[in-house]
Amino acid sequence: MHKHRISIWFFIGLLLTVYGVLIFGAGIYELSHPQEHPVQMAQYHAGIWWGVLLFVMGLFYTIKFRPKKEP
Repeated sequence: MHKHRISIWFFIGLLLTVYGVLIFGAGIYELSHPQEHPVQMAQYHAGIWWGVLLFVMGLFYTIKFRPKKEP
């Protein structure tokens, strides 16, 4: 009987990837539908950058710690 262990970092990577997609989508929506009274420094579009950063970090962890088949 083989015991397969999946690293917790794989699941953290999946979670970061999903959060990155959601935040990036919200940032794109905010870009296409600007607020009537924007917050300070809204011109930097932090949601888009933060979403991309989380997505890239999530992909890194998901790929690096993905479960591998044993021969």
